Amino acid sequence: MKIEILQQQELFHLDEKSIEAFALWIMKKVEALDDSFHWSELSLVFMDDQIRELNLQWFKKDTVTDVISFAYPAEASTGEVIVNAQQAVEEGKLRISADYELALYIAHGCHHLMGAEDDTPARKKSMLDLEQKWVEEYFTQNLCGPFFL
Repeated sequence: MKIEILQQQELFHLDEKSIEAFALWIMKKVEALDDSFHWSELSLVFMDDQIRELNLQWFKKDTVTDVISFAYPAEASTGEVIVNAQQAVEEGKLRISADYELALYIAHGCHHLMGAEDDTPARKKSMLDLEQKWVEEYFTQNLCGPFFL
């Protein structure tokens, strides 16, 4: 599995090594949900609130969002997860931590790439419950250092 990390934000210094370790771990969790799904490559792009422009361009929603995923169907199990690091910091102050929020966003984006949908309240709850379980497991096992340095 190949992971590419791109920084499209300058507000925060992120530990790419820790993020890559988490991404590999979460990709295995997602892969385990479907025997026919096998990752080949993942691009993680970290942005700030400028993600709003992508949300408007691609989804006609003029709002800031936490994560956007693009699956590339011509490529086997390849996709891009665009993560709002700025929102992770802001939401992290209100919840557990910025690192935890960022992990949730990455997990959510990866989950979407394998086909999970959150288009109904029940499906959204099911997705979020599973992603939270994964992130809690990862953090409980202290498998990584902090994402934000």
